[in-house]
Amino acid sequence: MKPLLLILDDWEGLIQKAACWNQLKDLLEIKFLKGSIERTSDFEIGQAQFLMAVRERTTLDEQLFRRMPNLKLVLQTGGHAYHIDTAAAKQRNIAIASGRRVKAPLASVPELTFAFALGLMHKVYQAKRTMQNGEWNLSTGRTLSNRRLGILGLGRHGSKVAHIARTAFNMEVVAWNRRRNAYEKSDGFKRLPLDELLETSDVVSVHLQLSEESIGLINKDRLTKMKPGALLINTSRGSIVDENALIEVLRNGRLAGAGLDVFGLEPLAVDSPLRNFDNVILTPHIGWTVEEVFEEFSNIACTQIMEYLNGTLAKSELLPY
Repeated sequence: MKPLLLILDDWEGLIQKAACWNQLKDLLEIKFLKGSIERTSDFEIGQAQFLMAVRERTTLDEQLFRRMPNLKLVLQTGGHAYHIDTAAAKQRNIAIASGRRVKAPLASVPELTFAFALGLMHKVYQAKRTMQNGEWNLSTGRTLSNRRLGILGLGRHGSKVAHIARTAFNMEVVAWNRRRNAYEKSDGFKRLPLDELLETSDVVSVHLQLSEESIGLINKDRLTKMKPGALLINTSRGSIVDENALIEVLRNGRLAGAGLDVFGLEPLAVDSPLRNFDNVILTPHIGWTVEEVFEEFSNIACTQIMEYLNGTLAKSELLPY
């Protein structure tokens, strides 16, 4: 009987479409799940030796690991494992292979960032609604050119956004990083203290990792310090921004708008006031859900499991416990 690989939460069916799985069909039995692990049998759960998780769609905790006594390796797409009880995995000697070297989101997330920025600056979505209603309302927008972009987190995504803003849109770029000196300059982008960045930036874009320090970082006090008429864009993690405080500053008109791809609780509540603002663009965490990302997730996972089976999977591919 061939070892079983369970692939969870392939909602879009794009993981299954990847050609790389043909390399493994003689070595493994592979089962693709459109939904959660609860949609497979207890027998298969108990037999599975390998598990592929699509981002953080399923929590991998002690309760699940108890049901999977044969589990040896988790293939984690993306570079984070917020949903995995790593202590429980360590206790059971379950290795976790990281997909942190995925590169396709380095294009997709910055692209969505500028889709938000351009849509809000030029009031594209308000114009679309009025056109659908048979109206011809001439609204006045603004350009990104010569405006200041403040980036929170000049890492993999933030640095891409910074370079695009400067080279494609002629924006002045400033940044704030938790781990850098507030006034350090590198890559030609000036670092500012957080409050100064918020007070002087026309567009603020969040690209921080989720951590104890970043949760609730953009709170009511900091939102009220933002430049009047500024835009806030968050394609990182919803919990970094206090949603109730954001709703308040949007209601009082201090901000010109917001573009949000992430939320504190997902899916966003049906009755969330954020759904009712004309100057807020909402998307359901789609910054990474592009075809190229799923294909790369699959290729990385196929390579890692082949190397695991061959005994050549490098420690650098594994998440530290």
